[in-house]
Amino acid sequence: MTTDVAGPAAETTADNAHGNAHSTAGFTALMLGSIGVVYGDIGTSPLYALREAVIAASGRSAIVDPQAVLGVVSLILWALIVVVTLKYVLILLRADNNGEGGTLALMALAQRAASRRAGAIVLLGIISGALFYGDAVITPALSVLSAIEGIKLVTAAFDPYVVPLTIIILFALFAVQARGTARVAAFFGPIMTAWFAVIAIGAIGPIMRHPEVLFAFNPIHAVAFMLHHGIIGFVTLGAVFLAVTGAEALYADLGHFGKRPIQTAWLFIVLPSLALNYLGQGALLLGNPRAVENPFFLMFPDWALLPMVSLATVATVIASQAVITGAYSLTRQAIQLGLLPRFEVRHTSESHSGQIYIPRINMLLLVAVTLLVLMFRSSSALASAYGISVTGTMVVTAMMGFVVIWKVWRWSPVAAAALIAPFLFLDLTFLSANLLKVVDGGWVPLALGSVVMLLMYTWRRGSRLLSEKSRKLEFPLADLVAMLEKRPPQRVPGTAVFLTSDPASAPTALMHSLKHYKVLHEKNVILTIQTAPTPRIDPSERVRMEQISATFSRVTLRFGFMESPNVPKTLAIARKLGWQFDIMSTSFFLSRRALKPAAHSGMPRWQDHLFIALSRTANDATDYFQIPTGRVVEVGTQVSV
Repeated sequence: MTTDVAGPAAETTADNAHGNAHSTAGFTALMLGSIGVVYGDIGTSPLYALREAVIAASGRSAIVDPQAVLGVVSLILWALIVVVTLKYVLILLRADNNGEGGTLALMALAQRAASRRAGAIVLLGIISGALFYGDAVITPALSVLSAIEGIKLVTAAFDPYVVPLTIIILFALFAVQARGTARVAAFFGPIMTAWFAVIAIGAIGPIMRHPEVLFAFNPIHAVAFMLHHGIIGFVTLGAVFLAVTGAEALYADLGHFGKRPIQTAWLFIVLPSLALNYLGQGALLLGNPRAVENPFFLMFPDWALLPMVSLATVATVIASQAVITGAYSLTRQAIQLGLLPRFEVRHTSESHSGQIYIPRINMLLLVAVTLLVLMFRSSSALASAYGISVTGTMVVTAMMGFVVIWKVWRWSPVAAAALIAPFLFLDLTFLSANLLKVVDGGWVPLALGSVVMLLMYTWRRGSRLLSEKSRKLEFPLADLVAMLEKRPPQRVPGTAVFLTSDPASAPTALMHSLKHYKVLHEKNVILTIQTAPTPRIDPSERVRMEQISATFSRVTLRFGFMESPNVPKTLAIARKLGWQFDIMSTSFFLSRRALKPAAHSGMPRWQDHLFIALSRTANDATDYFQIPTGRVVEVGTQVSV
């Protein structure tokens, strides 16, 4: 029940980009695009994952045990098979919300299905969304650092330049975000395809020299490693998880590429390439344990080091790009679902509504990423901070997935639990292993996630309390219209549109307008903008109109949580319903509320002040709803909260 906010043309594009996308854009093109965007993060994990896992398995000693190498490679291979292939590629990709994926899309789907426990599901959504921001901060820092560190293998003289080069690349990456990803997105797929081909080919030589590494496909090696290494095995599991970070992107980018292209790319290109590379690194360590310093780059001959560092840098920038744009999309969803205040959202493409840029989020991410690089200064140190946010998100995704399988797919609770329980157990095991890294840097994503959770909870709670308080003070719209029809005030030409969140009550702006101006327009529209729990709304149901009286009508505009509201263009649809809408003869009346803390608000005083501070950072409603500023009249009111 919606169109794209950019009008009918964009609606068609949005529709094509979902269920029918692979028939119109070409299956191969979508599969190539998914390789570039979806698999950037997990595709660059070989830069550091096996190295950190083997170092952890060795107990930080200089001696690398061949059996430990086989055990670690086996753990990584089976983590890729069970966590990524079974859980995400084969199961969760089917749990789409009108073609869209991701934790908040899953939250909205589960929330609709389980109305009685909606509050608990929203809390899970807040947790997963907050943890994603931790991932969005750590991924660019870790990925780019690990790529640039390869330059030290050429000569140690480059060592002092690793951190400065990383920061320069990150600054450049965030600086070009405002231009949008449309121009460079076409290059992402081919570059990442070349990356997967190179890392697979580079692994063939070591595997042929030490074919015994292929025994790692036997899960007995993984089980034996865990049984015989005790706490060290558990610590190693936290490092092994680095190999599957980025799996959430499979689900989050479902709406951009469709299920089949993502599945095909994983099963036939990405998974085989990653498996070969990890086997190659393991084979190299079996023959040369000293290569644990950087087994990824040492698989390649000396002449290929600089080209590989360059290719790895480009690949990690692409991986970072994917998580940055994911943060933009998540923020827009959170705004529409009432979890964050309004931020300025800029569209960087006329044809793809999903390509957006949020300046404030971009600046916050840049500052946080730069601080992380300066604090940790190496990928090994930063790897300790990685994993907690991703494992936490995976645990929440599994919980909400159970609700969807039970309530939406209508499985019995026993069958749904039997399907999800093994994955939830594995996710919880990975989470427990990663929690051991809290002191070494794992506190970073927990701190970031806690701050974002607090902000989301405060904004949602404060907005509800404010809405309840405002509703008590408002006058029923039907009674006001009846009074005005009996004793009409002075009429002026044109149309007045009054925005309100409660269509049953008289808008504050209307009451103040009558109080101070003592006039009424010839036509008056009570406009309410609603966010649906679906990603997009069908165009035919975007606008609802109801005639209240000869001079008053009620209009409701509905948008999906993946859409950005564009009020003027959407109101143009109302012409088909009989409203002769002319933007140049229409005035939009908005009430601007100045908040102050109340004696008893329902929240602690510090949270009142936090909510008020958040409301002051909110983007102007005129800009957010894309209403021409020259047609807006704002009426100020003071409200205690």
